[in-house]
Amino acid sequence: MKKISTKIAAFILIATFICACNAVKRVPDGKHLLTKNQIIVNGKATKAENVSNQLYQKPNSTLSLGFRLRLNLYNLANLNPDSTYQAKFTNHPDKYERKSKWLSAKQVNRLGKSFWYHGIHDFLKKTGEPPVILDSTKTEKSILRLNYYYFNNGFFNVSTDYKVDTVAAKRAKIKYEISTGKPYSLDTITTSIATPVLDSLYETIKSNSVLKSGTQYKTLDFDDEKNRITTHFRNNGVYYFQPTYVNFDIDTIQKGDKANVNLIINDYSYQDKDSTRTEPFKIYKISDVNIYTDYSPNNSSSKITDSTTYKNFNLYSHEKLKYKPHAITDAIFITKGGLFADNKTVLTTRYLNNLKIFNYPTVQYEIDSRDTTYSSLIAKIYLTPRKKYSFGTSLDITHSNIQDIGIALSISETIRNVFNGAETLEASVRGNIGSSKDLANPNNQFFNVSEYGVDLKLNVPRIFMPFSTEKIIKKSMIPSTLMAIGFARQRNIGLDKENFTGAFTYNWTPKKNNTARFDLFNAQFVQNLNPQNYFNVYGSSYTALNEIGKTYNTEPTYFDDNNDLIIEKGTTGFITDVLAGNTALTSSDSDYASVKSIEERRLRLTENDFILATSYTFTKTTKTDLLDNTFYLFKTKIESAGSLLTLISNTTNQVENKNGKFELFNLEYSEYIKTEFDYIKHWDLTKEKVLAVRSFFGIAIPFGNSDYIPFSRSYFSGGSNDNRAWQPYSLGPGSSGAKDDFNEANMKIALSAEFRFKILGELKGALFADAGNIWNVYDNVTDEKSTFTGFKSLKDIALGTGFGIRYDLSFFVIRFDFGFKTYNPANDSGQKWFREYNFANSVLNFGINYPF
Repeated sequence: MKKISTKIAAFILIATFICACNAVKRVPDGKHLLTKNQIIVNGKATKAENVSNQLYQKPNSTLSLGFRLRLNLYNLANLNPDSTYQAKFTNHPDKYERKSKWLSAKQVNRLGKSFWYHGIHDFLKKTGEPPVILDSTKTEKSILRLNYYYFNNGFFNVSTDYKVDTVAAKRAKIKYEISTGKPYSLDTITTSIATPVLDSLYETIKSNSVLKSGTQYKTLDFDDEKNRITTHFRNNGVYYFQPTYVNFDIDTIQKGDKANVNLIINDYSYQDKDSTRTEPFKIYKISDVNIYTDYSPNNSSSKITDSTTYKNFNLYSHEKLKYKPHAITDAIFITKGGLFADNKTVLTTRYLNNLKIFNYPTVQYEIDSRDTTYSSLIAKIYLTPRKKYSFGTSLDITHSNIQDIGIALSISETIRNVFNGAETLEASVRGNIGSSKDLANPNNQFFNVSEYGVDLKLNVPRIFMPFSTEKIIKKSMIPSTLMAIGFARQRNIGLDKENFTGAFTYNWTPKKNNTARFDLFNAQFVQNLNPQNYFNVYGSSYTALNEIGKTYNTEPTYFDDNNDLIIEKGTTGFITDVLAGNTALTSSDSDYASVKSIEERRLRLTENDFILATSYTFTKTTKTDLLDNTFYLFKTKIESAGSLLTLISNTTNQVENKNGKFELFNLEYSEYIKTEFDYIKHWDLTKEKVLAVRSFFGIAIPFGNSDYIPFSRSYFSGGSNDNRAWQPYSLGPGSSGAKDDFNEANMKIALSAEFRFKILGELKGALFADAGNIWNVYDNVTDEKSTFTGFKSLKDIALGTGFGIRYDLSFFVIRFDFGFKTYNPANDSGQKWFREYNFANSVLNFGINYPF
């Protein structure tokens, strides 16, 4: 009965929607709804986006099978809901009387502004699209734009026309017909540069010209050449040069489909009173660099009271100078005696802004009247300090792989120029409460996750070392040093932790869009506060141990009234008895190996960790801005931990403990080497369609003082930013079937592809495929299903596919993804493909922003 009623309701809903979907409902008589644009170029139809973008009118957007959803949503709306609401009472006065008896007159009027009477129609109008009415004026403009487009691409004899075809009542399509002719190509390229010094400068870059003989004429190439020449000249002292001084004489007379090009640069022209004068361009040098360290519009006319000269830089202040001179001059790339250069101006403003102690700086130039040749410039740099102290708070709603929902509050205090060297000191306190259904929660609390912490960060805008690093890391790379310490106490996976961290990090940008980071040291001490709660948290380990205990236990006090092992007394006692040989189990038994494995994992996840690591991270991207959908990002990292401590221990003849390991503060420190490679590539497929792929490989190899990788440095698989067909920590290792509660390993492969497209308005869709897994390798795990033994282990790569819905709020994207287990390596042979490909076994992921 329930299924029948559901079908009836769906049928009624669909029927109602179809009845409302009259596409020409709002098309006036005598007008036509534009249903299609057809572009024919030289007898062949084209759908090239760069061509169709020239058209002023395009049909309403469609979904699959040509259904115009947004148009029909618009047609469902009442365009004048206020009038309709009032007419209801005008035509039926008694209805207003009745409503006014149980609602006040004011409430009745306000009801007309409610969502059901007014808001829903506003939503439909905003989400929908009004019908595109064929407009002959816009069609004529489209013809002109098509002409310009092809002319600018070298088709000088292009001809265009159009036809309107009325395909049905109030519906029409337009057919554009274009005949391009043969394109013109560049033939001889010559130059006529009036100023000799510019002619010499041009010769140094002539070989890299965008304009090449034999290439097809394109107006865009001429614009690019103008900008290229201008950039070169202005970076080499030609202060007054602008792109307008570059002109081209293009001769196509009696050349067939060839064009001769003459590049023309005349002398500098300027207005002198009522007349225009010309003279050769000059190369300008910088005669002085003046830095005003406390400028503001209010004190621009005030007297300078403090000044100093440092390495040919003049620093001025209206009050006492508050900065060490080198702190500012290190950020200045405009130098006395050097040539004027735009790129040095840009680099200077970028570096000064990066100090975060000034508002965006202003750089101005003026002719130095002391130079009788009038070829010198005074550079004036105006700096407006930010407030020395600033207080900040933030409240965030968060979601992570473990935490379903969290509320985080952070309070921070920033002190700028703390040591008069443009340093920035930030102290912050943070707290977080959250909820996770994956964690042990015996009291059934909604907020079962909590954390608080304090952090202290000092940023120094240079490489902080006792010796100069300018020859290795130039100041043009905008280097900085970050020193940080922190403490956090958290209640998350049931063991509860205290986390002490410290870092000394160098950052710089070797090239544009490249970043480098070197952690001289990154220290972390993790202390588990509640290790005795292990078997309450890791239920799968307890279940396996409990089943073995019921079979082989020899001590009744280890069990409760339900014949289950008591945590912690019974679990600890039984494990001790098994490993000591006090039960019927022997080392050759599989159950003995299982108990030993359970105990090894317990020790691994409950012991305290100390990690002292050094790492280098390099990132390169071609992404230019947030709207760039054709780019790649490559990131690699190599990390080494514990080797320095082992070297010191060996050098100082430290004694190993009973496990053959060195200790620091009675704690075995971690020793490993770790490397990661991450590559992301996006392709813009036009019409708001994007193909995105990601590949990741990471491996951490323990050695020396460690037999395994600490939990905080290991890998997991699954989750909203990984393989979305599995929950976090629920995939792998290998084909083991995620038998533990929080499955991790020390090697990971991940591959993802996602096709993103627009549905309507800001609502987006996606189809995705995620492949990957984690494995144990070169550590103390011996389970064959969990370990990587070579290329044959690649058969354990899991595959998840699915679809997603996203809503773009401009500043972030809300994301829902449905993942389906397509290939599950943990299933038996013959049961791996599509056996769980249904909604019952699917995983719904919620995320903020795109996964990659």
